[in-house]
Amino acid sequence: MMKTEELELVQKWDKVFPQDERVDHCKVTFANRYGITLAADLYKPKGAEGKLPAIAVSGPFGAVKEQSSGLYAQEMAARGFLTIAFDPSFTGESGGEPRRMASPDINTEDFCAAVDYLSCRGDVDLERIGIIGICGWGGMAINAAALDPRIKATAAMTMYDMTRVTREGYFGSADSKEARDEQRAAWAAQRTAEYASGNYERAGGVVDPLPEDSPQFVKDYHTYYKTARGYHERSGNSTDGWNVTGTVSFMNQPILAMAGEIDTPVLLVHGENAHSRYFSEGAFELLRGDNKELMIIDGASHVDLYDNFDAIPFGKLQSFFDRNL
Repeated sequence: MMKTEELELVQKWDKVFPQDERVDHCKVTFANRYGITLAADLYKPKGAEGKLPAIAVSGPFGAVKEQSSGLYAQEMAARGFLTIAFDPSFTGESGGEPRRMASPDINTEDFCAAVDYLSCRGDVDLERIGIIGICGWGGMAINAAALDPRIKATAAMTMYDMTRVTREGYFGSADSKEARDEQRAAWAAQRTAEYASGNYERAGGVVDPLPEDSPQFVKDYHTYYKTARGYHERSGNSTDGWNVTGTVSFMNQPILAMAGEIDTPVLLVHGENAHSRYFSEGAFELLRGDNKELMIIDGASHVDLYDNFDAIPFGKLQSFFDRNL
């Protein structure tokens, strides 16, 4: 097995959701191709024997495995899958320095490394491995599926294409060379200042206190990340956010460029009222074949698909992975 760094992992239950007695849980670690050790929660149906289908889960962007991804992983384990919810590189309990950096390449690799780990477990059927990406990790999941044929099925939930929103702004509001040049100049000045000081500055997590004139989706983020519903002390969205220069490389690296060459099944799920719905609709247009599906959840917002059991179609996810793994 690939050598891993020894990480300090919290062993007590510190998730924002209750523990499910139908599921066994433990902490595991694995290394990615860049030598970064990732921390994960492993969930397994209680009493399960033999080789199981497996699913790796990550996201949302800026969250940790104790939040939405862990909830998804635990619920899918209760439905018969061995699952892991992992913290991406540079975040949560995972390794990688400096902290709170993001990379289209490394974060896509994190999904592939999760598949490495699952493929080498004796209780996993290596021909039956899938992935679930939530929010910004929905885009990473699609990118991973385009790269790694070991991924037999992919679900992207309330997906963000982080490279598109970095390059264009929301709804194309900054989709011009002039706007991008302004952003490049700001990042360049920030890099110079940070190198001189020897410290990386944080951009801040979800805004708090919340301005009264905030867009509804910002209010929705606040109700999740900044309240008891979803707050977690290791979550960048709940605390001080990414580094200011943490997403510089997203400008030049469109992660959905090869989506049209994914042969395996892909399920996109988005809320009808989500501000981000156009990301899934745009991704769906890039996908080819009759094994791709876009599911819109009536009345749901972006954040509803983080933890709202009335909105998250777990039955659909179960049938999708049962059929394709």
